[in-house]
Amino acid sequence: MERYERELVGRLVSRLREPRRFMQVVVGPRQTGKTTAVRQALAKSGLRYRFARASQELGMSREWLRREWGEARLLAARADGPVVLVVDEIQMIPQWSAIVKSLWDEDTDNDAGPLVVLTGSSALLLQKGLRESLAGRFELLRCQQWDYAEVRDAFGMGVDDYLFFGGYPGALPLRGDMERWLSYMGDAIIGPSILNDVIGLERIAKPALMRSLFSLGSAYSAQEMSYRKIMGQLDDAGNTTTIAHYLDVLSDAGLLAGIQKYSDQAVRRRASSPRLAVYDTSLMTVSYGPSRDLLLSDPERRGHLVESAVGAYLLRRSAREGFEVNWWRDRNNREVDFVISEGASRTAIEVKSGRIRRLDGLDAFCASYPGTRTMVVGSYETPLEDFLLGRVPLFA
Repeated sequence: MERYERELVGRLVSRLREPRRFMQVVVGPRQTGKTTAVRQALAKSGLRYRFARASQELGMSREWLRREWGEARLLAARADGPVVLVVDEIQMIPQWSAIVKSLWDEDTDNDAGPLVVLTGSSALLLQKGLRESLAGRFELLRCQQWDYAEVRDAFGMGVDDYLFFGGYPGALPLRGDMERWLSYMGDAIIGPSILNDVIGLERIAKPALMRSLFSLGSAYSAQEMSYRKIMGQLDDAGNTTTIAHYLDVLSDAGLLAGIQKYSDQAVRRRASSPRLAVYDTSLMTVSYGPSRDLLLSDPERRGHLVESAVGAYLLRRSAREGFEVNWWRDRNNREVDFVISEGASRTAIEVKSGRIRRLDGLDAFCASYPGTRTMVVGSYETPLEDFLLGRVPLFA
């Protein structure tokens, strides 16, 4: 496992070997291996570097960032070749983006200074700072939960293990001890992700509601739930606008999405009931406790788990590649699990997961939207494992 390198490592190495043009910003949920990937890239590049880690507990300030940048400048001035400054968890520093902009622009004007790599667990705050101050100065590299191909190669896991344990690499060595795995997921991943990366760094008026919404949504992953029903399940739920906003925040954090119903009219999409979907199946299975065999053997529960795995794969790829992910149902209750679209290309995806359900949704959708490509994941033509391994093209 220690020697396993994600594709991200090679991409970062390649960019570090280019002339100084952009900062490289590595962003993704906590415990997905951002720091490990950056350290591997530094070692592989052979470049000298200064590694600085920001910490909320230590009360890092803007002056700390200026000092670290200054040390990297001194190192770069003395070195024969390029020097890299890495600032890990940059979002922990108040008003970090304005300071970074100022320092980066000074170095650009002087044709000097280090190459810069920034990392952050809070996509919310990080992307806000990037948009506001650093436009045109950075390239984004996403470090998400691991795909099936990665955990298969790194940990020797099969499909069923991946469906249950998901793709947080730090938790996977504990999968042989269910109690330890559950504790780690709750204490090291889910709790800090909600508290520190969502509530702590975003203006959330109702923190308890945010926590409850995540718990509800992860337990009901792969299921449609109207905003009214969500509000009925939660205390102090406010209004539908609040729920929709909180789902957007959780999605930006790479945790839970409210997938909108497909329509060729954007207003209708936004007004529809969301289909809840986790970005990693472990976020769903944790809510069930130590019940792996039940989840994998009961057709209804396994069905939702398989659909969640397919949805998580699509959501992560959409974040990297920019296509849209929706679901669809007509007035006759004929539905399609996922509709992905990119420009004029559109694919309707049904997941054959073992649940008893109607299978006429694809034909109905294609009748309404001619020219749509169709795919049945879990069929002979498109086995689930091949799909999760990335062997199946998403668009024609």
